[in-house]
Amino acid sequence: GDGCGHTVLTEQSGTLSSRNYPGTYPNHTACRWQLRTPPGTSLIVAFGDVDLEPSEHCAHSSLLLADPERGTTYGPYCRNAGPTTPLLITNSSTITILFNSTSHRSGRGLLLSYASSQHPGMGRLFCPRPTRPVHFSVYCPAGCKDIEGDIWGNAKQGYRDTSVLCKAAVHAGVVADEAGGQVTLSREKGITLYESAFANGLHSKRGSLSEKRLLFHKGPQLPPHLAACGDALEVAAFNASSWWQEVDTLGQERSWAAERAALGTPSPSWAAEPGTDTAWLELDLGTRRNVTGIVTKGSAEIYDFYVMSYRVSSSRDGKNWRPYRGSSGQEDKVFEGNVDSLGEVSNAFIPPITTRYLR
Repeated sequence: GDGCGHTVLTEQSGTLSSRNYPGTYPNHTACRWQLRTPPGTSLIVAFGDVDLEPSEHCAHSSLLLADPERGTTYGPYCRNAGPTTPLLITNSSTITILFNSTSHRSGRGLLLSYASSQHPGMGRLFCPRPTRPVHFSVYCPAGCKDIEGDIWGNAKQGYRDTSVLCKAAVHAGVVADEAGGQVTLSREKGITLYESAFANGLHSKRGSLSEKRLLFHKGPQLPPHLAACGDALEVAAFNASSWWQEVDTLGQERSWAAERAALGTPSPSWAAEPGTDTAWLELDLGTRRNVTGIVTKGSAEIYDFYVMSYRVSSSRDGKNWRPYRGSSGQEDKVFEGNVDSLGEVSNAFIPPITTRYLR
């Protein structure tokens, strides 16, 4: 059977786990991962969790790392013969990871992350309580969004210090899950209540008082003109593919026109003409601006209208449009939108978009 669980592998970093992690991994299964970083760099592997049922010489379930460039192996590892350090710094840009199991009764399996030597500050993505100075920086590998663990709070007020750190960074929009990256944050005095939010495809929880909280900062990796971004941009004009001209039960017309699309506009807001297959909403910012994210909300009065997912395109002249592909650059990014008509949902643009027009 297939023993591969959650897997995100990129040139700079990644995350991988056994199937069902942190539940018990399957019997008689195997998985093989090939990790590669850019030529001239070395791989740094972080052992997040290695909990394979113990056996003599790890014969029943094992984790083995092989360096084909140097003919070196690390392991085999299992519960009674685990890695001696949480970080393995190799001298190779290529590593093969082998996991296999026979019959067993227990074990969470494994969770590993890696990064290239260009990012030596890689933090243990699974660590819920950073025991570092008040201000610090860690490298979050790609693939943290879907690992096990909870987050409490939001980007504005901060996160409960028991939150999974790198997962919270994705929620806060300071790093893209598909690429990973360096994040800077501080540990400050806790607050009484942490409000939940849906942002960047993740739900956070509503949490109670904690001694400390985590606050993420834009960090030195952004250009100075972007580092302080956070204010809402004014929209000079709205346009749309169509809009709904409703006639209510009293025979009165109600226009769900494009110019009613600004966040905070009471119902009716904007809605495309019913039956439209490819609807779009266009924002004219008046001049080229650096756009770091977008906030959407449904129409909560009378009608339970909201957009569940969307793509984004940008244009500098209003004629030639470029789809937004995010950090991966491989395919058009689909943003997760609203799950109801009441709450606001934010999605970050990583990297930011420099544009005048947005669809």
